[in-house]
Amino acid sequence: MKAIINAKIYDYVNFIDNGYIIFDHQILAVGKMEDFNGHFEVYDAKGKLIIPGLLNGHTHIYSALFRGAPLISHPESFQDILDQIWWKFDKTLNLEDIKASAYTYGEACLKHGVTALIDHHASGTIDHSLLTIDIALHDLNIKHLLCFETSDRFDIQDCINENHYAIDRGGHFGLHASMSLSDETLNEIEENLKGSPIHIHVAESIEDVAITQQRYHKDIVNRLKDFNLLNEDSILAHCVHINDAEAKIIKESKCYIAINPTSNLNNAVGLYNNKLVTKYDIPILVGTDGLGANIAKEYQYLYYLGKMQTQHPSNLTLEWIRKTIINGYDYFNRRSGQLIGAIQQGYSADFILIDYQYPTPMNQENILYHLFYGVFDQLKPFALFINGEKYIDQYEYMSGSKVDLNQVKELWSRL
Repeated sequence: MKAIINAKIYDYVNFIDNGYIIFDHQILAVGKMEDFNGHFEVYDAKGKLIIPGLLNGHTHIYSALFRGAPLISHPESFQDILDQIWWKFDKTLNLEDIKASAYTYGEACLKHGVTALIDHHASGTIDHSLLTIDIALHDLNIKHLLCFETSDRFDIQDCINENHYAIDRGGHFGLHASMSLSDETLNEIEENLKGSPIHIHVAESIEDVAITQQRYHKDIVNRLKDFNLLNEDSILAHCVHINDAEAKIIKESKCYIAINPTSNLNNAVGLYNNKLVTKYDIPILVGTDGLGANIAKEYQYLYYLGKMQTQHPSNLTLEWIRKTIINGYDYFNRRSGQLIGAIQQGYSADFILIDYQYPTPMNQENILYHLFYGVFDQLKPFALFINGEKYIDQYEYMSGSKVDLNQVKELWSRL
């Protein structure tokens, strides 16, 4: 057994000013230092702050090797972004590329304190693509839920087979977006879904809305409902352009919205509708959409952009952010059958140590403010543990990169 001592501990519920954690692969005990009595392999935190490992609620691991890629593009619309960039890139990916992407993105996650993620995968090579990601993330101990992005540009049966692999492991049936899925495809998916939750992009751009209405004379959420796809725990990513009626259906169907603030800003598609989310109390996840791994930044943008929409400085509180973070952990635990997101007995020993130099007093009443305005603003783990094993030590990633730059150059040559 191991013990971390002399730590400030916070898990979005409880704060211990000077405490200890006893653990192996799980947390065995947590308490105040005056109650610590044991002979363990001891790690002295020396007053550093410990919080649970973070969760990325919607990302695209396959994007990891895209940075700086030699693609010439001049997109005028969201469809152009897909045609000229992402669909051109992802169709070139083979299993070796996917493996390298998973290790690269996994390393980036650890360096940003992320120990669990929900991925939405796409690649020209479909068969065994999720197994490839699964193996790499297991090697890094990063907990995960997976799916494959079904759309009419792929062989539908291959997509169905790959998604069954994900579903058997607690994941989702992945879909791209309404505008890239015909009625025939949705009907085939409905026949194969068997009550499983879907993971789909919804109304990310106004084009998705317009194309769906033009072709099928329905709003996107209504179309998904008509095909019996809105099963409980489904993830509807973005939902930038949903209307009031659609928000109500999402809530009634017990689905989640995955909000990706930075990606929406980068693609200039609009901002998530905070008024609808809060009006119907829709549960949300927060993701990076593959645009990096810094989920702490996304929580800040979620708050700032949401507050801007309310047009009042007090209409959105950090308490809403706190509940959102906890709800994300609860969702992941329910789907995965694991226990993450709290520093309590029985939970996975997944936590990060942060050398946060706080300039004002820190206590139970104000720790959330320190976390949001201080820690999240400059989060970089001093140390990181997953299942009790150390992966970051003194800011350094301990395993070493597994990416061959020559392989990346070969991938880029296929573009």
